[in-house]
Amino acid sequence: MALKSFVAKLFAQKVFNDTQKWAQNPVETQQKVFRELIANAQSTVFGKDHHFEQIQTHSDFSKRVPIRDYEQLKSYIHRVVHGEENILWKGKPLYFAKTSGTTSGAKYIPLTKESLPFHIQAARNAILNYIHETGTADFVSGKMIFLQGSPILEEKNGIKLGRLSGIVAHFVPKYLQKNRMPSWKTNCIEDWETKVNAIVDETINENMTVISGIPSWVQMYFEKLKERANQPVGSLFKNFQLFIYGGVNYEPYRAKFENLIGRKVDSIELFPASEGFFAYQDSQKEKGMLLLLNSGIFYEFIKATEFFNENPKRYTIGEVELGVNYVLIISTNAGLWAYNIGDTLEFTCLNPYRVIVTGRIKHFISAFGEHVIGKEVESALKEAMEGTNIRVNEFTVVPQITPNEGLPYHEWFIEFDSEVSEQPDSLADFALKIDAAMRKQNVYYDDLIRGNVLRTLVITKVPKNGFQAYMKSIGKLGGQNKLPRLSNDRTIAQFFEIKEER
Repeated sequence: MALKSFVAKLFAQKVFNDTQKWAQNPVETQQKVFRELIANAQSTVFGKDHHFEQIQTHSDFSKRVPIRDYEQLKSYIHRVVHGEENILWKGKPLYFAKTSGTTSGAKYIPLTKESLPFHIQAARNAILNYIHETGTADFVSGKMIFLQGSPILEEKNGIKLGRLSGIVAHFVPKYLQKNRMPSWKTNCIEDWETKVNAIVDETINENMTVISGIPSWVQMYFEKLKERANQPVGSLFKNFQLFIYGGVNYEPYRAKFENLIGRKVDSIELFPASEGFFAYQDSQKEKGMLLLLNSGIFYEFIKATEFFNENPKRYTIGEVELGVNYVLIISTNAGLWAYNIGDTLEFTCLNPYRVIVTGRIKHFISAFGEHVIGKEVESALKEAMEGTNIRVNEFTVVPQITPNEGLPYHEWFIEFDSEVSEQPDSLADFALKIDAAMRKQNVYYDDLIRGNVLRTLVITKVPKNGFQAYMKSIGKLGGQNKLPRLSNDRTIAQFFEIKEER
């Protein structure tokens, strides 16, 4: 056994043991995090404004600190961005993770000396948990690639800022730097298509063992590799063993990936965001990702069905139930307080606490009261493809409220894999399969179909690379950007309608 593999196994055992200590004491762990957060922020502007010195319990906290999103917290963040100290958290942040907001342009998410280490440790621990469970560590001696944003950072009022993945790139441990790809020069390329081609050039002859990134963008990398090498990725990289992903559900891409790779490989799902690293898949045998309860984040959960009520109940970790769709609310050691990040999740296990991401509270279709969520459309498509050779590159769903004729419907824009010979002979038949699966999952949608309010969904084919063209048109090609799985309007549809008119 190589020395690196041996050391990795020893380290994996330690991390596993440490994880078990807090995972087996979830409520106490969260209470400790809560107390530390409140104590550390009492003297901040936010802490004084919300009387943190009087907060002893979660009930006290929920009475004094309302749920906020970025826009509602912006007045405080604005002061931090302009260089003021002790506003949301003690001192100044080390970095700002710059993300693209939907309503106000760029968003600046603070990263502090207390919060940043957890972003780095969580990704590392996900791999170490995999090593502990499988007993496999040979891949640590091979090359690893992480498809991410540019590590080039700007500066604003003395604080560096950039994409989260670019910031984290500055903290790659020394023992991984020789294994890590692509090169710094290639990683700094801003144009995504140029960057992927350069990554192919650098990696095509290497011993790649671990590949990580958002599935839609890794797919682009794999397609270029397969085209260049004229062989499956799994044959080109014979020791490729582990695919690490986050940001979107892998299931809609799985069949396509296995075709590109030519064999199955293990995968690890992550749940990272600029606001915090929330969970990672800790087991190849269990469904869901381990919610990280000791990472400087205090979690609250609001039932999605109650979220838009005037005063929805805010649940803590000891109060959640299986199978309920919750909106995730966080308070962090980066100074985000009762912050709505917009993600929804569902618990798959309560011992330990494991979750799956079900979508975005703003990404749903409820034009007729059906409230369809991302998890439902992804599961329905997967069910419709079972037992077929149909593979899908990408898809999104929007409502058609005012069709030229007939009843309204949900329109599914699907980019099928052009290499697949068994594309649906009849899109209408395939639509019926998806529709049947949707009706099983969502009783409101089923009622609307039964009541002749909606008709069966309609599939519109998207040409090859059509979604890449759309993302490029809005300046979000590559990196950590993701295509919305659902929209409650027809903005995305209009892009393809305009192209058809031309």
